[in-house]
This record gives sequence, structure tokens and C-alpha cells, in this order.
Amino acid sequence: MKIFLYCTSFLILIFVSCTNEVPRVFTNDNKPAKIYPDYSSITIPYNIAPLNFIIRDSADEYITQIYSIDGKGMIIEGKVIKINVGEWGKLLTKNKGQTLSIDIYMKKGEVWYKSPSLKNFIAPEPIDGYVSYRLIEPSYVTYEVMSINQRNLTNFDEREIYNNYSLSSGDNGQCINCHSFQNYTPKNMQMHVRGRLGGTVIINNDKIEKINLKTDSTMSGGVYPSWHPTEKLIAYSVNNIGQDFHTKSNEKVEVLDTESHLILYDIVKNEVSYITRNKSSMQTFPYWSPDGKFLYFVASSYKPQVKGLTDDEVYTDFAINYKEIKYDILRIPFNIKTHRFGKQDTVFSASKIGKSATFPRVSPDGKYLLFTMGDYGNFHIWHKSSDLYLLDLQNAKVLNLKDINSPDADSYHSWSSNGRWIIFSSRRDDGSYTRPYIAYFDDKGQAHKPFILPQKNPNFYKQFFKSYNIPEFTIEPIQQSSMDFLNTIEKDPKAAKFVY
Repeated sequence: MKIFLYCTSFLILIFVSCTNEVPRVFTNDNKPAKIYPDYSSITIPYNIAPLNFIIRDSADEYITQIYSIDGKGMIIEGKVIKINVGEWGKLLTKNKGQTLSIDIYMKKGEVWYKSPSLKNFIAPEPIDGYVSYRLIEPSYVTYEVMSINQRNLTNFDEREIYNNYSLSSGDNGQCINCHSFQNYTPKNMQMHVRGRLGGTVIINNDKIEKINLKTDSTMSGGVYPSWHPTEKLIAYSVNNIGQDFHTKSNEKVEVLDTESHLILYDIVKNEVSYITRNKSSMQTFPYWSPDGKFLYFVASSYKPQVKGLTDDEVYTDFAINYKEIKYDILRIPFNIKTHRFGKQDTVFSASKIGKSATFPRVSPDGKYLLFTMGDYGNFHIWHKSSDLYLLDLQNAKVLNLKDINSPDADSYHSWSSNGRWIIFSSRRDDGSYTRPYIAYFDDKGQAHKPFILPQKNPNFYKQFFKSYNIPEFTIEPIQQSSMDFLNTIEKDPKAAKFVY
């Protein structure tokens, strides 16, 4: 047995070719090492930033070895594992489609123990280089403490796109939200500014301006957006939104609509028109199919049973009966040449099984629709019942993505441009803060165990008290500076025209 251990160690040392050494004599421990974050049994992109982690087991000394079948591996001493970005990138790039092994040795007293190897698969497909998100305090009171940031996924570089503090304070507060992009490129981008200096900031071929999408014929400006994949068009919902606060429930906030419809904004013509305006239904969260021929959205037919109520009484009814509000997934065909919509139809009726669906997102290959489903409502980031589901558009089968979901809220999600990665918001860590998780989606339609967005400091999420909101992939960085956004927001908006 000793000969086998010596030989194994000798071969590994030759392979690693590093100044540090793993122990030559050790005892195998059958108990896996505890690490945080949990970077084990996952599939990772070959271009992802290093998976830095902390060993949570108690020991006197630690040595960790990271390697695959080809190239130079790494040996790192200490309880906190911080991996060199360059060496990590070279190792993963050389070993696409192979297993990444992590061996952890812990010395207790005079004896070295080796835990079972942690195994991760290096996917041959890359992840998009950037993700943008809003960082927000979950305080329910102050909303000027927020920013939209962009993270380079291949390393740990993070850039602040716009900080709400720049033009917002106290009674003059603002809210920035709903950043989105056309075809994963920030050359065409939009985000909303609510409150003082309100309007929608739109970047069109790198030209930036602020638009007022609220017209005399619409109840609000554009709210939840979706860019058409090829046309200079953005579909929006217009919503009468309210917030209801609960003192006894673990779910403290309920965001709900009492009325909502869909509009289309033509960027070139600066015109707004209705897509749907069905008084017997609320429609929201539009999303275009990748070929641009269908617009998906969710709709609810809930209405107060009593007729003739005032607006305040209607809202009170919704606030009391919020658990009865269920949404289904619908779609409406779109003619790209004429810009005309056809007749809508139901894609998935969640209400028939006593559930509520929201956030429909079609995969880039058009085969699958990813959505969240919970017990009620459409703002599932607050709902512990929310899980991610997959609708196969080829056979209409619905699958609960159990390998992704957790006991807490799993909600807002985005596809990577190649359809192999999903990023989503989850509260699985502590139930209070949404964190960005990434999962591999293979060519068989199977989602794999997710992992949290890597950080340079592996203890980062234990010390950072903000939620990550609306994670969206892009293939390149946003070119505009924070000052470009600030100068645009300070200007008066250009008024959009309504057309019938």
C-alpha cells in the first residue's frame, strides 16, 4: 500500500512541476473536505474566473492541488485558496472537455490526511465574457443606494456603469432598473430612470439619449422590456404597479399589478403603439423568440368580483386576494416585414394546475422556454415557492429543473448567447439576499448543478450585503462611461409619439 501511495505522489509531483509539494506520506480520509463556496461536482466554462474557496475543516496545515490531464497544475498552501488568474486560464483552456481535480491535504497533529478528490467537468463551450446586474439594498425604504454594475466573467474585474447616488438623494430620489440589451451586445441597450429626472435611457448603435415613453394614451412609461433580435423595436409592458407589505408572513413584500398591457416602441420612428390591450386580462414580462417571429408574455385574468370599485378599492381587493392571482404563458405571432401582430394563443396554462408562471425566456436555438413558476403572482423573486422550469417547445413537455432549484426563491434568469449557460437569481444562501448562480445546460436539454459567481475573496458573499438583480449576459463590455449616463439622465427626455 505504501508503494502505491509513494508512486502516486511521485507522478503527481512530476505533472505539477511546482516548487511546493504535496505530502509524500499521507492517510486517505473517506470524508470529503468542506469548502465554501461549494465548487464540487459542477460543470464550469473553460473561460470562467478562478473558483477561489475556503477550506472549512479544522486542521493545522493545508495543501491543495488543482490539476487535470494536460498542462501545469497548481499547488497552494493555506486554508484560503486564491488561484492565479493566468495559470488557471491556461490550465482550463488546455483541458476543455476533461475533468478538473482538486485534492485537499490537511495536517492534524503529525499526520497528513488526503480527502477524496473534488471533481469538476470543464465544458468545451465558453460562457459570455460579461454579465450586468443591479446591486440593491433589500431595505424596502431607501432606493437611492443602488447601482448597475458590469462584471468580467473571465477575471474579477467589476465596473460601475451608473450609481444612483450621482443624482439621487432623499426626497429627490431615483430608481434605476431594467437594463437590457439587443442580441447580447451593449451597442443597443436600455435602462429606466424612475422618479426625479425620469425617463428611459436608450443606446442605439452607441448613440445615447433619454426618451419619455409615457404618452396620453398609455397608463405608464415602458416597464419590463425586450429587444427585438433584428429590428429597432422594443416590446414593453405598461403597468399599474403596487407594493404590499406583510408584517406576519416570511415573504415581506408583494409586488403586484392591478392593470398591465403590452406596447411596442419603434426606436427609429420614436413611436409607441399597443400590442395588446385586453381589459379582461393583465399582460406583462414580454420576451421575443430568437427568430423575432413570436412575442412571449404572461397574462392573468384575475379581476375583483365586486363591480364599480374605486381605484383604491380595487388595489385593496388585489392586496387581500394576491394569492389568487395566477399567470399563464402566452405568445403572439409577429410579421417582421409588416410589423403586425397576429392572434395570441396560450403556450402553458399554469393556472390550471394551481400555479403561476412568469419570466418566459426562449433559448437561443428556439427549442426551450425557461420560466419560473410559483404559487401565485408574477414577481417571484419574493416567493419561496418559486422554481425554474423548462418547457420543451417541440413537444410541450414541462420539466422541473430539480438540479438547479433550491428550497428558497430561484427566479430571474438569462441564457448565454450560445445557450449552454444559464445565470439566475437565488436566495438559497440565507433567504434574504439574491445571489447570481450559473448552471450548465447541455445539448440534451439537461441542466446541471449550479455554482455561485466566483469572487476574488472567497468569503465575499458573507460580507457583502446587497442583492444582485437582473443578471444579463453580454458578449462585450458597455462602452459608455458613468459620466455619459449621468449627462444623459440630467437632460430633458424626448417625448415618444403614440400611434394607433
